[in-house]
Amino acid sequence: MFLHRHATAALPRYTSYPPANRFAETDGREFTPWWLDGLKSTESLSLYLHVPFCAQLCWYCGCHTSVANDSARVDRFVGRLLREIALVAGRIGEPGDVCSIHFGGGTPTMMSPEAFAQVMRTLRDLFPVRADAEIAVEIDPRTLDAAHVAALAAGGVTRASLGVQDVDPEVQRAINRIQPTELVAQKIAALRSAGIGSINADLMYGLPGQTADHVRRSADTVSGLGVDRVAVFGYAHVPWFKKNQSAIDVTRLPGAQARFEQAEAASEYLVAAGYVDIGIDHFARPQDSLAVAARDGRLRRNFQGYTDDPADALIGFGPSSISAYPGGYAQNIPNVKQWSDAVDAGRLSARRGIAVTEDDRLRRAIVERVLCDGRVDLEAVAADFTRDPCAVGDAFERVAPLVADGLVRVDGWVIAATPAGRRYWRSLAACFDPELAPAKGRHSVAV
Repeated sequence: MFLHRHATAALPRYTSYPPANRFAETDGREFTPWWLDGLKSTESLSLYLHVPFCAQLCWYCGCHTSVANDSARVDRFVGRLLREIALVAGRIGEPGDVCSIHFGGGTPTMMSPEAFAQVMRTLRDLFPVRADAEIAVEIDPRTLDAAHVAALAAGGVTRASLGVQDVDPEVQRAINRIQPTELVAQKIAALRSAGIGSINADLMYGLPGQTADHVRRSADTVSGLGVDRVAVFGYAHVPWFKKNQSAIDVTRLPGAQARFEQAEAASEYLVAAGYVDIGIDHFARPQDSLAVAARDGRLRRNFQGYTDDPADALIGFGPSSISAYPGGYAQNIPNVKQWSDAVDAGRLSARRGIAVTEDDRLRRAIVERVLCDGRVDLEAVAADFTRDPCAVGDAFERVAPLVADGLVRVDGWVIAATPAGRRYWRSLAACFDPELAPAKGRHSVAV
């Protein structure tokens, strides 16, 4: 059900609560040493490494990345990344078991095969990485060669995520990402042959010149390639934040209803193809661990999106990466030069962050359940925190318009999205965020 006022509302993606736009510089710098010191050996860890380089800048990209002019620049970055890993590990003292490692960017395979192997050796030397840990790497198929595939396999990578976005050549030209389907198929085959059995594909809607038919064809292509998970993200046009997006012809961007229809087209096609609809933008084969976690009520949400990662803390390395500690969040300096200076000086690179309160923890758990399950039992979640559900009673007034529009049902303390409200789970989650200020353009639109 397309409802313009809900579909076009600017809302956080709630990969954290409070969301990152509320982080403050004082909290990030002051609390990070204390949070690292406070980690216990019994607390499991997840590690995220951000590689801020690409071979070519896609015009739609909203990530912290830049074009690497030469391999020496990437090598210098890797040297500093290794120093940061050692600095943080030394600060913790006795780290808990690592159950997940995720390389993001940018394009992590901008690192040479030798550099990737060195990073993996360092992580295993300094952290107790579980034998069954998931090790995931985001990949640009255009820059993946045989040597990289071999290094990924030797490093124990279990999951590869390929950026596809759209398979139509015209749409690809409009976003400066020419990527033939045959190339994607070859890279997937190479990864599988090397023993990397779990493959993800990222698609997008809302791109310039894109239609619902384009989205369907892209979904058909990746499902035909047998990928295990598909993420379908809506393009957020924020050229004041990411200058590269200024190259996109705004007159060709789909309107609100067209975006909604594209999101629906992707969901309908992938579900018909046998994928399970997970959260607001993920799809997985029924046997995939993400689908299993969703069925079991163990699905979680963090800065990488939906996950079945059970870690107690997430530690981010590299510029702009975000850590999630039991006591709060911290984001590293986004600027590569400033991040490099901090690492060279032997300083922790965290700059922004926020300490979470007891109320934040309660609301974070509620928001996570809404975005993972589409429903929440406020009484049950509050009981987990030894709180009265009336502590979040302010949400009912904000939920009322969604109820009136048939998008949400309320039954006592249970609040759930209706089938018609499937696309509006972020709108429901936002009802539990009393600090959300209506600021058009500060966040991506809900659909």
